[in-house]
Amino acid sequence: MTTPEDNTTEPASEAQDAKESPFMRTIKTYVLRAGRMGPGQMRAFEQFGPEFLVPYSAKRLDLQAAFGRSAPLILEIGFGMGDATAKIAQVRPHDNFLCCEVHEPGVGALLKRCGEDHIGNIRIVQHDAIEVMDHMLGSDSLDGVHIFFPDPWHKSRHHKRRLIQPPFVHRLAQHIKPGGYLHLATDWQPYSEQMMGVLRAEPLLANTSDAADGFATKPDYRPLTKFENRGLKLGHGVWDLVFRRV
Repeated sequence: MTTPEDNTTEPASEAQDAKESPFMRTIKTYVLRAGRMGPGQMRAFEQFGPEFLVPYSAKRLDLQAAFGRSAPLILEIGFGMGDATAKIAQVRPHDNFLCCEVHEPGVGALLKRCGEDHIGNIRIVQHDAIEVMDHMLGSDSLDGVHIFFPDPWHKSRHHKRRLIQPPFVHRLAQHIKPGGYLHLATDWQPYSEQMMGVLRAEPLLANTSDAADGFATKPDYRPLTKFENRGLKLGHGVWDLVFRRV
């Protein structure tokens, strides 16, 4: 989900931010960017939306009704165009995947994959993940959380916009069941180091890796993206972090 900073819709003014809650002034799970849907993605909303889209609600989500079964629930925050999400769901058919993304082209692309490939264990909420967690899921509701390649916000003055910050991680950990996991991945080393510091400082989480640097071997279920493969061939690194809720 790494994206350039060029087409970013800048955040609201300080005066507008002051009207928001203290937590939301600190971090949001998304930044709106320019994007245009192709005809296939637009058709996917009409054709497959009724089956795979779950409307946001301030009420608790009936997971049995949404998925048509009871199964371990994995939340993915920010799936980009959804290619990795679709592949993970296919290799883990016994898990349910609730996926949050606000960008319509990505939602349309994943809807298209779900419909055409008959991926029945994915549901998509086109809404901010924080409100989805708080209102639709609640505490101790998740068996796992995936956040892959969030925007690293390379410039120092933009680091405050990074998703992985202590308030967000603490709030996220409260929604994970004891024994559940949090899996992060990034291709930007300075961000990986910040992520590691934040996760290690969270008392509700424990590292599953015994490596000296704390980073995990990439789990088999996470596929290599085309971008990631190209980067690895050029000698660029990718860092996975897998922590358990205690």
